[in-house]
Amino acid sequence: MNDRYDAGAAGHGADQYELVGYDEYGQPVYRQVPAQQTQQQTYDPYAQQHQQGYGYDPYAAGGQQQPPAYGYGAGGQQSAAPYGYDPYAAGAQQGGQAQGAAHDPYGQAHAGGAPTPQARLAEQPAQQTAHIPQQAGPADGEQDGDREYHTEQFAFVEEPDDNSEDVIDWLKFTENRTERREEARRRARSRIVALAVVLALAAAGGVGYLWYAGKLPGLSSGDSATGTATAAGAQKRDVIVVHLHDTKGGGTATALLVDNTTTQRGTTVLLPNSLALTSDDGTTTTLAKSVEDDGSDGTRDALDAVLGTDIQGTWRLDTPYLQNLVDLVGTIDVDTNADVPDPAAKKKGEAPLVNKGADQTLSGKMAVAYATYRAPGETQDAQLERFGQVLQGVLRKMSSDPQAATTTVQTLAQILDPSLTDKDLGTFLAGLSDLAKGGDYRTDLLPVRGDGTLSAQTGAGIVRNVLGGTAKSPDKDAAVSVSVQNATGVKDNTEKARVVLLNGGFTFLEGGTATAGSTSKVVYADAADKTNATEVAKTLGLPESSVARGKISASADVAVVLGQDYEPPAG
Repeated sequence: MNDRYDAGAAGHGADQYELVGYDEYGQPVYRQVPAQQTQQQTYDPYAQQHQQGYGYDPYAAGGQQQPPAYGYGAGGQQSAAPYGYDPYAAGAQQGGQAQGAAHDPYGQAHAGGAPTPQARLAEQPAQQTAHIPQQAGPADGEQDGDREYHTEQFAFVEEPDDNSEDVIDWLKFTENRTERREEARRRARSRIVALAVVLALAAAGGVGYLWYAGKLPGLSSGDSATGTATAAGAQKRDVIVVHLHDTKGGGTATALLVDNTTTQRGTTVLLPNSLALTSDDGTTTTLAKSVEDDGSDGTRDALDAVLGTDIQGTWRLDTPYLQNLVDLVGTIDVDTNADVPDPAAKKKGEAPLVNKGADQTLSGKMAVAYATYRAPGETQDAQLERFGQVLQGVLRKMSSDPQAATTTVQTLAQILDPSLTDKDLGTFLAGLSDLAKGGDYRTDLLPVRGDGTLSAQTGAGIVRNVLGGTAKSPDKDAAVSVSVQNATGVKDNTEKARVVLLNGGFTFLEGGTATAGSTSKVVYADAADKTNATEVAKTLGLPESSVARGKISASADVAVVLGQDYEPPAG
């Protein structure tokens, strides 16, 4: 096998080489370390031509150089010139070159004789490079044009492509634009949903308020639609009836305390004494007369029947207990609507006990005087509304803690109705107190007609929406209706007669005023009503001789004209 390098290189195996680069064919190029033996033959494919003929220049013009003096012949025998073997030289087959000329790898011959190795080494540049002696060269006689190259002989460098960068930038741009569009769509959807929720809540709030106030059309007691009524009836409510007994001036005032646990709202519903009820024996009576005659249980059952509610208990609150309750909670603040004189005043014209004005601070004594006060000529409804103000003022000052509220109730030392314990009442009042402090509490007056029945639109609306019940007033024909006309010259006598007739179980109808007359009259139109007319005269304290048959208003069974001889009951 042909050896690319001279045989003398074998004797210099200790020579050291270092890598300096690669030639145009990808072959590694080394150089000899200068500090090693200087006799080593080097091989530099890029060395310029030397005059002595050692080495070769692959880029020199053909024919101007002589081949090296040493090398191997075609038959593998060493020639007289052992250096510069060229396996690619085409001139190796030519006659005069076969013995002493070495082949040039690029087919180019070097000129000149064969210098000695020492001379050649001395003429080499200091940084001459050479191939590793063991590196295999091309086959003998192979030309550059005939050489076969393989893929693994080359190192491919991936050059950056500007087009690829443009594609990446375009993909990033389109991706970012798509993400921005999607984000814009998401934000738009979120805004639309939020707006829809706000509008729905606003609409529900407005409808709820109108529904709560009974102002929605089509919600009268005669309506056949039951959707709203059913929704109101399905709400959970706790209801307690309160009877205020005036132990000094006489008379009662009644209210319902309602805690709607579904809507988280509290309400005081004031019940006029003229409210028509059905007593246990089936006869028609009034609320005031029922409280006096039937007691707590009978009145509670009658209210349930008329209002369609479920009252859990009765709280009898006499005026001394009301005074103590206000003092226990530490006074109350009320917007008073009248000057209330001091009941203990000995002379007229003294300073009132309660002054009219906004945000008036009331002690226990002042609260009782205001809750029971009714000015001359006022109806019982005016006094009832003052009682409602005091109740709401007490609830605002009551503790919202059930245990503390229970302690307050126990401190009163009341004898409560058996259906209502101290703990139940304290817990109930604590819940209402929390609503009153938060502004979720109101007071409503239940309006009734002159005959004591409920109004179809206003009265029944409160019953349905606030109490969740259905108004079932007794038939107005079940009670004797009495029309009263005042001819006494004293305006307040109409109201006093009204209270007396209502407490007597009659239905009162306002007849207005007439020119003052001296004699009172009781008139009936139907002979069957003569007995009722006589009973009306006795109830008003009039003599039986005042009863007579005559013409009366079609809306009343008995008509009364109060003359100057009428003496209203004291108190």
